[in-house]
Amino acid sequence: MDGITMIKERRSVRKFKNEKVDRNTMKEIVSISRWAPSWANYQIARYTLVDDEVTIKKLATDGVKGFVYNINTLKNAKGVAVLSFVKGKSGKLDQYGNYEASNAHVWEAFDAGIACQTFCLAAHAKGVGTCIMGVIDEDSISEIVGLPEEETVAALIVYGYEDGHPPATPRKDVKDIMRFV
Repeated sequence: MDGITMIKERRSVRKFKNEKVDRNTMKEIVSISRWAPSWANYQIARYTLVDDEVTIKKLATDGVKGFVYNINTLKNAKGVAVLSFVKGKSGKLDQYGNYEASNAHVWEAFDAGIACQTFCLAAHAKGVGTCIMGVIDEDSISEIVGLPEEETVAALIVYGYEDGHPPATPRKDVKDIMRFV
């Protein structure tokens, strides 16, 4: 599948077949995700893959701040990737004389976002559907999955084999999202 087709056909999937994605496939997806660009190539993204039903239920009850939409999606999921990142690296260039971007606090989330999209596209290319969840309780999730102290949760990515392919949602016209200077 070429890159443009992959971008246009990838959807947020919330309905999954009653089948776990095997761990070797998930390892391949994470391995591909390592190629996501990051600030100074620090590669701060980390993936904790959860395929244990009890832990997924705990994430649903304690990790999404009671947001029903996410709870229902998690209850149907056979796998969840907890995307986290190592804090305090992106946005700084210590190796070049201690430079720091004026928006250094944003770069961690930016790098995690690039890694997140790369993960979802890699999953799509391998026939695995994904849905990124942002209404989360990062402290609860960190505790549930035992994240190291130097990491923080960026998002939950629910994954599995699609049970039907969601239709494309309407897109804004390019003239509404682009300008030339």
